[in-house]
Amino acid sequence: MTCVAYAVQCSFHYPQAPVQTYNQPGNVIIGGIAYHACIVNSKILFTEEPLPTLTESFVIVSKYYQHIAALAFAVKEINGNPQILPNLTLGFNIYDSHNNAKKTYHATMLLLSALERFIPNYLCDNQKNLAVIGGLDAQISINVANLLNNYKVPQLIYGSVPLMNAKSCGRSFYQMVPQESLQYTGILSLLLHFRWTWIGVLVMDNENGERFLQTLLPMFSQKGVCSAFISRVPTLTTDSQIDEILNDGTKIYTEVMNSKANVVLFYGESKSMVFLRWIPYFAENPPSLPRSIVWITTAQMELASQFYQRDWETEIFHGVLSFTVHSSDVPDFKSFVEKRNPSHAKGDGFITGFWQQAFGCVFPNLDVGDVKGDICTGKEKLESLSAPFFEMSMSGHSYNIYNAVYAVAYALHGMSSSIFRHRAMEGTVGVKHQNKQMWQLQPVSLCNKRCHPGFRKKVKDGKPFCCYDCIPCPEGKISGQEDMNDCDMCSEEKYANNNQDECIPKDISFLSFGEPLGVSLVYFALSLSLVTALVLWTFMKHHDTPIIKANNRDLTYTLLIALLFCFLCALLFIGQPEMVRCLLRQIAFGIIFSVAVSCILAKTITVVLAFMATKPGSRMRKWVGKRMTTSIVASCSLIQAAVCTMWLGFSPPFPDVDMHSMANEIVLECNEGSVTMFYCVLGYMGFLALVSFTVAFLARKLPDSFNEAKFITFSMLVFCSVWVSFVPTYLSTKGKYMVAVEIFSILASGAGLLGCIFAPKCYIILLRPELNNREHLIRNKA
Repeated sequence: MTCVAYAVQCSFHYPQAPVQTYNQPGNVIIGGIAYHACIVNSKILFTEEPLPTLTESFVIVSKYYQHIAALAFAVKEINGNPQILPNLTLGFNIYDSHNNAKKTYHATMLLLSALERFIPNYLCDNQKNLAVIGGLDAQISINVANLLNNYKVPQLIYGSVPLMNAKSCGRSFYQMVPQESLQYTGILSLLLHFRWTWIGVLVMDNENGERFLQTLLPMFSQKGVCSAFISRVPTLTTDSQIDEILNDGTKIYTEVMNSKANVVLFYGESKSMVFLRWIPYFAENPPSLPRSIVWITTAQMELASQFYQRDWETEIFHGVLSFTVHSSDVPDFKSFVEKRNPSHAKGDGFITGFWQQAFGCVFPNLDVGDVKGDICTGKEKLESLSAPFFEMSMSGHSYNIYNAVYAVAYALHGMSSSIFRHRAMEGTVGVKHQNKQMWQLQPVSLCNKRCHPGFRKKVKDGKPFCCYDCIPCPEGKISGQEDMNDCDMCSEEKYANNNQDECIPKDISFLSFGEPLGVSLVYFALSLSLVTALVLWTFMKHHDTPIIKANNRDLTYTLLIALLFCFLCALLFIGQPEMVRCLLRQIAFGIIFSVAVSCILAKTITVVLAFMATKPGSRMRKWVGKRMTTSIVASCSLIQAAVCTMWLGFSPPFPDVDMHSMANEIVLECNEGSVTMFYCVLGYMGFLALVSFTVAFLARKLPDSFNEAKFITFSMLVFCSVWVSFVPTYLSTKGKYMVAVEIFSILASGAGLLGCIFAPKCYIILLRPELNNREHLIRNKA
């Protein structure tokens, strides 16, 4: 009785009743704040109480009726599915925000009051709003949250996300749309893809528009995208602003037409497309469409038109690139919409106004005599409407509403299941679900968001320890759980993935015979070995010819055999490292190459001594012969062999595992044991090559029938160049590529010796045999 008496008492001061509502009863109620009709206010002078019919005019945006239908459809589906909410039914109360702060607050308070009784903070029944779905634009959502936050009623936003700042701190939003920053990245990627670096920018003249400029313009500058102009589009809130909007619209039209920018980016809200349709009519002689311009619109904007724009030109929309809110084909939604009409929509206070605006007709009113305009029959077909006025397929915003209703239903399902289990354990039954609020399902009280895997906490200076920043794990470390204080280092056998939230086993790596690099090196080694064997066979076949006799035949055979083994020893470096392989490969390489270079040195010295021995009275003749060449080759080779023996005795090479050089691989390698001894072997070999090069260079002009010193000079130049470049290259590579570099150096230097020294001789032996005679040699000497 008290409640009724109070309601009657308050009814004398009941504020303006909502123009349009949609109510459906149920055990639990979902609130809805829709945007269906836009209000254009007249100036209020506060001299008397304003009357709705005199101070406000409503302009219905017919396309937004689908948002209301989507909520009703989702509730109908859930109530028809006993698996979601058994023994419960969902209901809803939907009010229109009118995109107006006053009306939004009024509608929100109606959701917090008893149905049809505007008594804030006092409910006569047990029904409460489980959650509120809305609104379409960011400012509407802020206004709704200002009230809902006091009552701990959550809000599920299906449109633009409000800008979070000091004023909005503490308000809880459950957004059904992705982060807007993703859209910024998409816009920039689109511009860069088509190389559109000179663009115009239009934004709505509000807080969100300024945020867009402050965020995106620096990104544009960093990537080389420039703004030809930046214009702010005004919003219409009172009829006194119409002249102002017309003036601003004319300026924007002129700026767009006179600019050299062929791309215009328009960042706006849901209703901003209405202004975009005005642009051709701001010309002096409308409608004059802008020249070929590519328009890019953001995801918040929908292709919506108002009734008075029905016959306006639409060419401006041809070729518009629009980011859209994600949607999906929902079964039965189209048939649900097709069946809706004013005669079969019980409790729907929106459909009559929508129907009249969408089809340009009016319903007869018994209180009014003559009706101007076409009469609505209620049998008009929604599918006959064009996309700017209504769509049969579910739009992105409607899809977010549909998902929001299901999110509330499944949350209630989870809550009711846990409560029933708890009551069963206590031996009691009966739960008043309608008294539960959604915020009680998963209570959260955090200073900031949790740190995801791959990040760690960093305490903020001057803040309590529960307030922290989330920073990525350093390279090589991971965090596999939320809110880790520190990141963990992966074991040596594993490495961190790109997200730094998991350790992945490393691959085993070594230069094998089966991979393309190994196969290529084997092919070159065997090919050069075959060529060397053919050269040796050619020389042995023509061993009695003058050109072979003139250049120390035995020393030539020794050099060719050494080169053959040089090419074959490269094969020891390929394959999985083993003890025998590691011991042999560097030792064999060092000794065999020393023999080869020693032979070249002996050949060079022989040329010099032979020339000196031809002078009258020279004592050098006793030094020319096999004994001297054998001594040079043997002594030089034995010194290298002694160095290698010391290497094997004190710190021999051995198979090893390198887990640190390569981030994602475990490298199987031969550890050289003593790096000093390795470079001693290389250094001694380089010393022999340098001596050979010097002697050959000095003897290159000696008069000889076939002076090998010239060719030895070139061969030693190639040899030294290869091994001088080997050292920095070897030190700068890692893993199996270090081995490949050494193999390449062995093959390249050996090929240089083979080609420079023996190619000219083979040419004469095989292609110019007439030059291979004693008379020719004597004539050249003379």
